[in-house]
Amino acid sequence: MSHVELPGSARPLPDDARCVGQAAPDERIQPVLVLRRQRSDALREGGSRLLTGAPWHALTREDFVSGFGVAAADFEAVDRFAQRYGLAVVRRDVAAGIVVLSGRVAQFNQAFGVVLQRYQHGGRTYRGCERNVRVPEALQGIVTAVMGLDDRPQARAHFRVRPPFLPARDDERMSYRPTDVAALYDFPESAAEGQCVALIELGGGYRAEDAEAYFTELGIAAPAVSVVSMDGASTEPAGDPAGPDGEVMLDVEIAGAVAPRAHLVLYFAANSDAGFIQAFNGAVHDTRNRPSVISISWGGPEPSWAPQSLRAFNEALQAAAMMGITVCAAAGDSGSSDSLSGGDHVDFPASSPYVLACGGTRLEGAAGAITSETVWNGGPRGGASGGGVSAQFALPAWQRRLSVSTRDGVAPLTRRGIPDVAGNADPATGYRVRVDGTAQVVGGTSAVAPLWAGLIARINALQAQPAGYLNARVYGASEAFNDITQGSNGGFSATKGWDACTGLGSPNGRKIAAAFSEGTK
Repeated sequence: MSHVELPGSARPLPDDARCVGQAAPDERIQPVLVLRRQRSDALREGGSRLLTGAPWHALTREDFVSGFGVAAADFEAVDRFAQRYGLAVVRRDVAAGIVVLSGRVAQFNQAFGVVLQRYQHGGRTYRGCERNVRVPEALQGIVTAVMGLDDRPQARAHFRVRPPFLPARDDERMSYRPTDVAALYDFPESAAEGQCVALIELGGGYRAEDAEAYFTELGIAAPAVSVVSMDGASTEPAGDPAGPDGEVMLDVEIAGAVAPRAHLVLYFAANSDAGFIQAFNGAVHDTRNRPSVISISWGGPEPSWAPQSLRAFNEALQAAAMMGITVCAAAGDSGSSDSLSGGDHVDFPASSPYVLACGGTRLEGAAGAITSETVWNGGPRGGASGGGVSAQFALPAWQRRLSVSTRDGVAPLTRRGIPDVAGNADPATGYRVRVDGTAQVVGGTSAVAPLWAGLIARINALQAQPAGYLNARVYGASEAFNDITQGSNGGFSATKGWDACTGLGSPNGRKIAAAFSEGTK
């Protein structure tokens, strides 16, 4: 069977990765194939309309699938391919447009014309490949991405645990309950009853006893929490408060506190490109829980993604926008470099134009009012707000005529800039949470994504229709933000109006709610 190369399917290897031999031929793996959707021209037109800020009537989940699902003939072509190479079809998902296959490494080497290797990097061993995948000619144009052959972690959680207090610096530090931050940002006095908030998790686990104790201490009812495991991913806590459990409980405790009476659904998947997109698709196409807003506190620098994976994920983000689902994503905790050497980089999926990218501030308040708010920048060890200019995405219409303040001066913004919005993220002014039975203070833009998701859930509960894809309206409501004009994230400085550190600024919740009211749609 003749094969053709699938462009952009090789994931870049870190410079210091070391090959230690071939992957075991009998190792069983479950890659994910992303398939083309029907009516691709109409799909592209819909995405373009969103990015120009044109009026858009959100599709239901059912309408999206009926209009843009995968053709039965394409699934049948994949079935024939799988049968030829002795691979099992574990799951086919018409809504998400994917097929999950299962088989041995040796079978996938033959099926995709690759040689999977084992590599060592960062103290761990993982599976990967140094060249593009090859697909049979019969699948050319049908299969748009093959994910999961490489099992490296694709993303990191953007939270930072504050170190223990140092007596000499106690007067420089403060911490808040999430409800305190919501009050400082003047969130509307409403619950989020009837709303479902999705939280994407790529590790760790949920402890109900921690949540119950935490919300009892806050004096508010604990939210209803559901847990969804994608393809058998673990949902058990690891027992390390500073590990992925910290991300899970931070998400639950912030979203649950600022969006009272919302239903929270945790979608767990393996930390790989295949796992990440499956967790996200699980939330987007969930016809039982129907989240109106999705919070993502995980991400990775744009250069760390295989082009095919970034493209496939961006298409999934576009699908969410077309269905009127708001997606909030953390912009990163490593300043303008996003932890990479050799210049400034932004974090994906926050850099997608279909995402509300959430940057970080240092928030100080007293007597129920904000006394100071600047860009979060705690230096090399303390972290800093992510932000900058995308190398992957064009300038959306709603960011035209903006500029960035860089080390070299002020320049026009020529590509997608992030973040869009911001909120309290500095661990030195962080959030009091409970993880694995331990009380601690946590910051990071991981906290800002669920904070904004909770605000949007409150707003959705006040309206007949969800706010949905709101980026264009956000940029038309600058008066609803606390403009941050002091500080830097390394490569970019805060200025009046939008900047590549804190976006438009932190929210004035009541004004945001008014701007997104039905009368302004």
